[in-house]
Amino acid sequence: MRTRFDAPEDEQENHILFDRLSALDIAAFVVDGVDLSPGAAIPSDGDPRIDRALQGFLFTCGPDHIRHPEPIDGSEAGARYPLHGSLAGTPVKHTHMSADATLCIATVEIALADGGHALLERRWQVDADRHQVMLEDRLTNTGARAFPPMMMYHLNIAGRLAGNETRIVSPSLAEGARDWRFGEGESAHFCIPAHMGADGWSEVSLSPLAGVGGRRLTVRFRADTLPFLQMWRCQRGAADVISIEPASHRLAKRPELHAAEELTLLEPGQTQTYALGFGVV
Repeated sequence: MRTRFDAPEDEQENHILFDRLSALDIAAFVVDGVDLSPGAAIPSDGDPRIDRALQGFLFTCGPDHIRHPEPIDGSEAGARYPLHGSLAGTPVKHTHMSADATLCIATVEIALADGGHALLERRWQVDADRHQVMLEDRLTNTGARAFPPMMMYHLNIAGRLAGNETRIVSPSLAEGARDWRFGEGESAHFCIPAHMGADGWSEVSLSPLAGVGGRRLTVRFRADTLPFLQMWRCQRGAADVISIEPASHRLAKRPELHAAEELTLLEPGQTQTYALGFGVV
């Protein structure tokens, strides 16, 4: 599935390619013929679901677990949450694209790792005023027992598009900006509280991106349900990727989050909403 949006001020043409076999995540984001997604230039953790998802521009981690596998509370010995949760690799049940290709909605039925069930209702829409693609996710617990929802959105950018002048710019950073090759070694990551603006949203940019004519990629996200900004990069072997990752929880193991009462339960029938937007100008 494809949709296009135009930015009249610079006659820029973009399009996104959805992945119906993985929750209507984004397989490609093309700006004037250049795909921002990393493609095959990624590391592998040995999970084919995530290898496929990570090659695309955006994949969703959750809704029952984020990051690397951990034991499932109260389960049989050895049972663990899958890498990046249960959503990745789940096909959509229903999709609808508007006639003008500026709105796409979908429903995804999710089998959770602990035996529960959830429904994700996705709404992708072009915001012409902001020149951004917007995503709103409505997550409903359709199972018989409560579970703590966890979500992280991985926006993956090919490292080859960044240059020596590329900076991460965000009010979430104490210094306001930093080099995109942060940390030491071939791979690094950080997770910090997201600065919430007056409108309740947080913002981070990569700029300038030499591989797309010096343009700026900006990502905005609702900071009430995604209160952390995580970023990751990997330049190891053939891998060359940097990722912007709004997250629902800080970087900590589940027992620590539980002890700090940061794993809030979503009861049967209850919903939680997440939202983000991105664009290149």
